[in-house]
Amino acid sequence: MDNNFDVIVIGSGPGGYVAAIRAAQLGFKTAIIEKYDKLGGCCTNVGCIPAKALLDSTELFHLANSKFNEHGINTPGVMLNFPQLMKRKSEVVRQNANGVAFLMKKNKIEIIHGIASFLSSSQLQVTQKDSSAIMLGSKYFIIATGSKPSTLPGITIDKKRIITSTEALSLQEKPASMVIIGGGVIGVEMASIYARIGVKVTILEFMNSLIPTMDNDLGKELKKILAKVGVESLLNHQVKSVINKGNEVEVTFLNEVKAEQTITADYCLVAVGRTSFTQGLGLENTSVKTDSRGKIVVNENLQTTVKGIFAIGDVIDGPMLAHKGEEEGVYVAEYIKGQKPHIDYRLIPSVVYTWPEVASVGSTEDELKKNKIPYNQGKFPFSASGRARAAMEADGFVKVLTDPKYGEVLGVHIIGPRAADLIAQAVIGMHFETTDEDMTRLSYAHPTYSEALKEAYLIASGQGALNL
Repeated sequence: MDNNFDVIVIGSGPGGYVAAIRAAQLGFKTAIIEKYDKLGGCCTNVGCIPAKALLDSTELFHLANSKFNEHGINTPGVMLNFPQLMKRKSEVVRQNANGVAFLMKKNKIEIIHGIASFLSSSQLQVTQKDSSAIMLGSKYFIIATGSKPSTLPGITIDKKRIITSTEALSLQEKPASMVIIGGGVIGVEMASIYARIGVKVTILEFMNSLIPTMDNDLGKELKKILAKVGVESLLNHQVKSVINKGNEVEVTFLNEVKAEQTITADYCLVAVGRTSFTQGLGLENTSVKTDSRGKIVVNENLQTTVKGIFAIGDVIDGPMLAHKGEEEGVYVAEYIKGQKPHIDYRLIPSVVYTWPEVASVGSTEDELKKNKIPYNQGKFPFSASGRARAAMEADGFVKVLTDPKYGEVLGVHIIGPRAADLIAQAVIGMHFETTDEDMTRLSYAHPTYSEALKEAYLIASGQGALNL
């Protein structure tokens, strides 16, 4: 192997492998370094993909027990095969990881397994499993090492009873109860998975809303929907301690009136966010700077304080989203090539894969109020959608926020069936700066879930809803 490359990517998650592929497509001699045996990073192996596999499986189980009879499908004695549930998830992960490896081979990207550490701004050492080390040189480096689960002060994650989403995605047997600390995206998705199969789930959230980074109305609606599958969401609660008692955990917290309470469960899942993973990269041997949170400092071109070193994804500022990392990976490869790429961070959607799904893009109502920006609101419930009623998917709504003067779409927030797919239409519309009236002039197939968007645009533009 020739140890000198044009581009070396450190980390093979979505941002890393997409950066490597785009670099190779542009003619760069490219290598990708991954410390684990499998490619794909957290998203493919212990995050997005396994979580979605379990979300889909558990939703089918829940439907069989809650709605099939009403559809005229009698399913007496439906039983959960928990080991098979996890086996299918693992097979999905294996297929996706193999797919990433195939793309590397197809694009003639050199795969190097080991732990990468900078010796200087132009040289890298990779320590392999057998402790042997190889030296690599490159004109450009792209750091895409992702993130790891965070915890709270005083809480030690032992990966036995006090766990993260990584362990929760691979439990050996179905628990009877689980406390989840954190009502963000990871917390509510994991709550959905386990509540649907009969686990008693309690969410403890410090803020006054679930999914607090999204529009407040979405969090309120999601709390109601999760309650239908048995999830108890305790808001404005501050966790003080978690103790592994052997066969159970004891969680102590302050409730909304600051009174101390204790709850026990089989497991405590800590889902309080993620921390950028930059340890062991040898950044001290370069001039690359990090901020107080350990994130790598980059400029508007995702370039660090060293000209030839770039960083993307979870290791830099911004939302920790796989598709954000992918966009940044493409951006860096094209920038290095001398092109003029662009990312509009305002139009990167956020999605929660509960059922119904939650999706959002643009400004929230609270943000518009805070910044004293005038807006019109159009809100349409799925309970008034003919397609949603036919599918027994009447929970949720579409909420659009538009500029009163010109009709520009400022934000779109959806909680309902196929929200993750519907949000793409809003992203396209906002990208091309369409107005709420423009969006009403499109022809929407009937009956579809997407018609709820049209009705919301009609309301926001002052015309009023037209259809079911």
